[in-house]
Amino acid sequence: MGTLLLWIFLFISLPAAYGLPSFPKNVVAAIKDDPNPVTLTCDVKSDVPVEWRFTSNGGEMEDIDWDTVQQVGPHLNVTEVDEPMLGEYSCLSGGKKLSSTYLLLRVPEEEVEDAGSAIRCWAQSYNCNFNCSWTLGKYTAVRLGLGHDCIEGKKSCDWVGSSDGGFQFELSHTLSPYAEESTMFEVTAEAINDQDFLKMTKRFYLRDIIQPDSPEIVRCQEDGEELNVTIDPPSSWSTPHSFFSLEHEIEYVNKDDGKTGHSLAPVIPKRISKLRVRSRDPLVPSAWSQWSPWKNVTH
Repeated sequence: MGTLLLWIFLFISLPAAYGLPSFPKNVVAAIKDDPNPVTLTCDVKSDVPVEWRFTSNGGEMEDIDWDTVQQVGPHLNVTEVDEPMLGEYSCLSGGKKLSSTYLLLRVPEEEVEDAGSAIRCWAQSYNCNFNCSWTLGKYTAVRLGLGHDCIEGKKSCDWVGSSDGGFQFELSHTLSPYAEESTMFEVTAEAINDQDFLKMTKRFYLRDIIQPDSPEIVRCQEDGEELNVTIDPPSSWSTPHSFFSLEHEIEYVNKDDGKTGHSLAPVIPKRISKLRVRSRDPLVPSAWSQWSPWKNVTH
């Protein structure tokens, strides 16, 4: 398919919930009560003495529990992490804050209800963008990344972060719409609140998420006892339309008995009171578009 270059633009829609409003610069996710230590790193460039301070999720500065925390040089090793230990750990030298790390609990994906639908993605066409939404409302900050670097949590991942618990993402790409797809999109989401850290990845081909916008009924022309319906693809659909075809379904209401009929052909009975139309890509397992508005028919 050619090189995949993606840019993400984020739009936010839902009100804020209690918790971290955005991703901190440094986050460490630990498994609850795991005896293996996690390391909190102090961003210090020289061999100077440092001290650590702990601020709980409630915003109170508290004493560090040195029974489960060990300072090794400028860094901290933390074992058997539990809820009272979650919050911000800051390292200081000479009273000056050098850096801080938020310690959270990792939530296993298999324990999350509706995890399979947490990330929903769809595309209006084969053009240069598609959309994703995040649906799990208990999280107060979510960021998305694309590709293996984000799956592996590397610093080279280009994360896009936000807050407020409800999220809509628009992603742009440079895949050729004329070539057969061989590369899957890999969308990784990381989500946090004041205690939890959740990470999951969704993989799919662009063709799997196609859902066109609603088409437009241009005109209805009488032909004996039938109507020929002219339908235009949505303006957002890929061009040329001779290459990117659409299949249309017409729904209509009979004038005589009020019964509803359907047709995949552009020819329908003449004596109807109204009609509407929807579309899909006939060459892939595309979802149908939303129905167009009802159009009244007068004779």
